[in-house]
Amino acid sequence: MKNEIEDVEPESQAATDASTRSRVSRSILQHGPSTATDLAARLGLTPAAVRRHLTVLTDSDQVTSRQQRVYGRRGRGRPAKVFELTDAGRATFFQAYDQLAISALRHLEDVGGEEAVDAFAASVAEPILERFEELRPEYDTSAEALVEALTAQGFVASLQPIASGVQLCQFHCPVAHVATEFPQLCEAETRVFGELLGSHVQRLATIAHGDGVCTTHVPRPVRPAGAEAERKTI
Repeated sequence: MKNEIEDVEPESQAATDASTRSRVSRSILQHGPSTATDLAARLGLTPAAVRRHLTVLTDSDQVTSRQQRVYGRRGRGRPAKVFELTDAGRATFFQAYDQLAISALRHLEDVGGEEAVDAFAASVAEPILERFEELRPEYDTSAEALVEALTAQGFVASLQPIASGVQLCQFHCPVAHVATEFPQLCEAETRVFGELLGSHVQRLATIAHGDGVCTTHVPRPVRPAGAEAERKTI
């Protein structure tokens, strides 16, 4: 009986550890590059426990680390270390048949040229538009509805307010490897964002180009000339 218990307990612990590492990876996926302290606070773990799991994820090439970027005046001491998913780490979520898709697009390009690829890229973005139309009545703003539509399609999106508007962040891209070779996918997606938000959006970074997060700047609406004076008059 003792031997049976000894055999079961390590297996149970291994399953628990694997589950926790999955939670750590998903938290990084959803929130972007994170420190061990950030992860511990989100997951209800100690920083030491998180670091132990991060070591395993780093050794298996699912996570990599770098010094945290500091904006503005730096304080004393070294910047904290942040952890982000590698391509291998992202591949465990929402996997797509990347190589098959790339081969199919190459063939499409050979047969129909760039116009055929552009048309295909536009069709790939259509489900986002359709989901957005379904969700729009449920949200106060178009941006919030777009975030939910993107997340439903596997892009794990969020909004980050900034002085000039908001940044639309996508922490995962199910077609990143394909978009690396065929950037038309990113271009079509950006056009859809502009149409849905009624704004001249600007893509600042993409996972397909090696950035940690796909980031799109959505500028704050500009008040028409004379509107302020008219408002005061009213």
